[in-house]
Amino acid sequence: MALPVNLYDLIHQRVVENARIEYKADWNPESTLHSIAAFANDFDNLGGGYIIIGVEENNGRPVFPLKGIDVNAIDDIEKDILNKCNLIEPRYIPVVEPSVVDGKDVILLWVPGGENRPYKCPDKVYGVKSKEKSEKSYYIRKSSNTVKANYLEERELIGLARNIPFDDRINHHAEIADMRSSLISEFLHTVESELYEGSLNRTVEEVATDMRLVGGPTELRKPINVGLMFFNERPDSFFPYSRIEVVDKPDPTGIGMRERVFTGPLDRQLRDALAYIKNYVIAEYVTKVSDRAEAIRVFNWPYRAVEEALSNAVYHRSYQIHEPITVTVSPEKMEILSLPGPDRSISDDDLENRVLISSRYRNRRIGDFLKELKMVEGRNTGVPLIVSSMKNNGSDLPIFRTDEDRSYFRVILPIHPIFRDKQNLQQDITKQRESVRRSRKKIKKLILEILAQNGNLSMGEIAVQLGYARITNTLRSVIKEMINDGEVKLLYPDKPNSKLQKICLAS
Repeated sequence: MALPVNLYDLIHQRVVENARIEYKADWNPESTLHSIAAFANDFDNLGGGYIIIGVEENNGRPVFPLKGIDVNAIDDIEKDILNKCNLIEPRYIPVVEPSVVDGKDVILLWVPGGENRPYKCPDKVYGVKSKEKSEKSYYIRKSSNTVKANYLEERELIGLARNIPFDDRINHHAEIADMRSSLISEFLHTVESELYEGSLNRTVEEVATDMRLVGGPTELRKPINVGLMFFNERPDSFFPYSRIEVVDKPDPTGIGMRERVFTGPLDRQLRDALAYIKNYVIAEYVTKVSDRAEAIRVFNWPYRAVEEALSNAVYHRSYQIHEPITVTVSPEKMEILSLPGPDRSISDDDLENRVLISSRYRNRRIGDFLKELKMVEGRNTGVPLIVSSMKNNGSDLPIFRTDEDRSYFRVILPIHPIFRDKQNLQQDITKQRESVRRSRKKIKKLILEILAQNGNLSMGEIAVQLGYARITNTLRSVIKEMINDGEVKLLYPDKPNSKLQKICLAS
């Protein structure tokens, strides 16, 4: 059975962060069993993890070329893994998949967070014939290490019993057939999973079972929530208001307000909303500085910051709260609102200082899928990326807001200062445009006054003096008429299209 991940990317930690990957140079029953129990306990709701046997590591990074394992030992190792997992209480069996990477045989263990946590396993693993028995303990992951839980951690872990994140729960109101095989195959193709080829001629239930998207007893299999969120055309029919709304609010009174609603699988609505914002909201301002070779380019909002903020909202919102994610665009800022607020482990000072390090994640499976699609960053890197993107763009720093009850989370991205000034300038130009809707006779009089005060000017310079944003057809017509009447003349009459051409007073 193949896995719904790209093994090459996994080994290189391109999608899954190193805290969720453990490398084993050889089959080590004791340490591997401890890691299986730790990933299954999923203490921080990260989604479990992966153990790769046959890969040496150095400071948490894989060593290349890969060491690999003897192909003749694979069958015995697989059998031993299953035997040793019988020692875990309650019983837990990971997904075991032999594979070949860079010409080397390896064994991958996929260990999702378990449904029946907490799990404990023996501290010592003895041989089959040994009569010695070992004490059993709870193991958890601390950063990229597997450790035995202390008393407080053990109590907290027991408190998590049956507390399965909402996205990983069975949905008893849906059927497996509600997941679309075409959407599943499209996802597997995108992430370059070995499951893709088989998904084309297997049933939805078979593929979804391999992807851990179904649960329940054999006689009553049901989809889990994350499967409906990503592989159903309208997940909002199961999770009301699971959508993104983008509101363009040019005026505080709501005059001229426009709203776009994005629905569909979570990855599609996120992708579509970001595309809309990129094409219709984000703008670039380019200005040339006389003493610099390169022009200055800034954006009203840097796309990378918007992308990360909105992706995090999709990742961390609660799908049990029937409210959409809203993006409100105004002349001063962009606000991204999602419910509820951040974990209480993040203090008000943390928010003020823009240091948001969560001790536990709300949606472990949603995060896995978005990471596989490369739509979110690794653990706790989103906020630093938003901050750095705003800094690099020359924008004011982002603002993070919530209330005492942690009922909402608001990310505020101030518009770049040059666009605030530009809007004021645009308002002035608009007023000037309204004031220059004059008669042709009045325009002629103003042109004569401008030339008398400023000397010879190009047609573009005259347009600016008149308050136009560009040379208009009316201006061209008026100046041509004035030349024919002898009121003004061309500086270079024999070169009418010269770039150096100026308009001069006739006398």
